[in-house]
Amino acid sequence: MSALLSTFGIDWRLLTAQAVNFVVLAFALTWLLYKPVLKMVRERERVVARGVEDAERASEKLARADTEVSERVSAADKKAEEILRAARGRAEAAQDELLKDARARAAAVVTDAHARAKESAAKMLRESEREIARLSLLGAERVLRHKND
Repeated sequence: MSALLSTFGIDWRLLTAQAVNFVVLAFALTWLLYKPVLKMVRERERVVARGVEDAERASEKLARADTEVSERVSAADKKAEEILRAARGRAEAAQDELLKDARARAAAVVTDAHARAKESAAKMLRESEREIARLSLLGAERVLRHKND
């Protein structure tokens, strides 16, 4: 075997030293470089996986929040409609009450005006009767004076 190695120009001591150097270098690179890099890659994968999970959770929370906001807006719209409907009902009731009061006041004013008109007519009638009576007395007095003269 040594003749074969010498025919190809290979020194077995140099080959052994290179093999030992290769093994030492492979061990050193594995221990100093490969394992730390592999550890960093695994840590980065874990961080990325956590980031993806966090993003999924955030997406789910956002979807729930959107749903909740939609529900709250819908509930607020319904409540606003109810409040508006109740306010319109109260406004209509108040308007009806005001119209009823206005009609009652108008009727009272008309009744009062009729009563005053009747009272005024009665007063004028009494004054007219008094005036007629006074004029009749004056006329009778003149007639009597005229007859006595």
